[in-house]
Amino acid sequence: MSGMIILTEAELRKIIGLDLDAVTCVEQAFAALATKAVAMPPILRLDIPEHRGEVDVKTAYIPGIESFAIKISPGFFDNPKIGLPSTNGMMVLLSSRTGLVQALLLDNGYLTDIRTAAAGAVAAKYLSRENASMAAVFGAGMQARLQLEALTLARPIREARIWARDAAKAESAAAELTARLGLPVTAISDPRRAISGADIVVTTTPSEAPIVQAGWLEPGQHLTAMGSDAEHKNEIDPAVIADAGLYVADSLKQTRRLGELHHAIGAGLVAPDAVFAELGQIVAGRVQGRTSDGQITFADLTGTGIQDTAIANLAFARANATKAGTIFES
Repeated sequence: MSGMIILTEAELRKIIGLDLDAVTCVEQAFAALATKAVAMPPILRLDIPEHRGEVDVKTAYIPGIESFAIKISPGFFDNPKIGLPSTNGMMVLLSSRTGLVQALLLDNGYLTDIRTAAAGAVAAKYLSRENASMAAVFGAGMQARLQLEALTLARPIREARIWARDAAKAESAAAELTARLGLPVTAISDPRRAISGADIVVTTTPSEAPIVQAGWLEPGQHLTAMGSDAEHKNEIDPAVIADAGLYVADSLKQTRRLGELHHAIGAGLVAPDAVFAELGQIVAGRVQGRTSDGQITFADLTGTGIQDTAIANLAFARANATKAGTIFES
C-alpha cells in the first residue's frame, strides 16, 4: 500500500476502545519487553515551566513487529482554565523495514489514555487478589475514570470510591461512573478512609507531594501509581516501597529515574541498584507475582514507549481492516 493513512481522534475512537483487545495488546507488549531485544530509549522530555507545560516523546521498536511508533505527548496543566484539554498530541507510525511513515494518528492523547488504562488492568490482573471487588481511585480526571473502567475488565469490581483534591469534581466523577459502569461509586473526602477496606487502590494525579502515606495500606491490598511520569511528581510516600511485599516497575530503568521508586532511592530507603521485578517479567511467567493473599503489592507505572507502539499497531491494523482514515499520497 502506498501513501500514508491519516486518522483523526474521531476516527480512532470508532475503531479503538478500552476493551479486552486493548488490554491484551498492552499485556503482550509488556511480555515482549521481558522476552525480546526491544529497543526503548529513555523518554525525551521538554519542560515549559512558565505555562505549566511539559512534552514527552516516547518510542520503542519490538523485533518482529512491522511498525514502530513515535509519540509526542504534551501536557499543559493550566489549559482547563481557558477551556482547553490539558493533554493532546499525536503518534507517528513508521515501517520497521524502511522507516517510511505509514500512519499519522491525530489522537489528541486518546490512544495514550487507552493504553495507560489498559496497563492498569494488566497490573491488576497479575498483582491484585483474584476476588478483588472494591476499588479506590485517586483523581477525578479522564485517567481516573478510565482506570476504574479498566479494573472492571480485570477483576469482579462491585463497588468503588473516588478521592480528589476538588471534592466537587470527585462527586461529579462518582455520579458519572455510577451511571456508566452500573456499580455504586462514592466520592470520599478523606484519602485514608478512601483506601481503608479497598482491594485495589489506583492513583492518577499529577501530585508533587505524597497523597498515600506509609501505614495506610492494609494486608492484601494492591496499589497502582500512574501519576509519576516526571521527576518532580510524587503520589506515594517513599516508605510505602520499603513496606510493600512486592514492588513492580513497568520499566525499572524508568522508575529509577522518574517513578515513585526514584523518590525512595532519593530518600535513602532503597539502594540505587536494587533489583525489582518488572511487570513484563511477571506477565511472561519469568518472575512470580503475588505470593499470598495477605501480601501488599505495588505497581509503579510511568508509561512506556512499548505501550505506544503496541496500541498504534492495533489502531493501524483496525484502520486497514475497516478502511478508516484518509490516504495521503506524498
